[in-house]
Amino acid sequence: GPLVESGGGLVQAGGSLRLSCVASGISFSSYVMAWFRQGPGADHKFVSAITNFGEKTYYTGAVKGRFTISRNNANDTLFLQMDNLRPEDTAVYVCAAGGVSGYDLHDYDYWGQGTQVTVSS
Repeated sequence: GPLVESGGGLVQAGGSLRLSCVASGISFSSYVMAWFRQGPGADHKFVSAITNFGEKTYYTGAVKGRFTISRNNANDTLFLQMDNLRPEDTAVYVCAAGGVSGYDLHDYDYWGQGTQVTVSS
């Protein structure tokens, strides 16, 4: 697929991780980009989104003030800086690209396989 995530891993509570998502084969700046996460036995849940040129960002309440979404259109890359991580942040994190923003993964045109983030207490 056109989106590949990286940067996940195992971290202790209170720690930080920076996720990346590299796009290929699509016109990156034409898309709203988003992060979703899927915990064990759960559906994909919206985490954050960013408009085409970064002018607006959106966060779910659980991560507001701890996570920061950004993008580099010159390098076709999306980022998620995650600080003050908590055990409940443990999930597979997936990036998505769509024509408009939305809170459901299926609102988007493309999404990747995901990267695992595990936060120990």
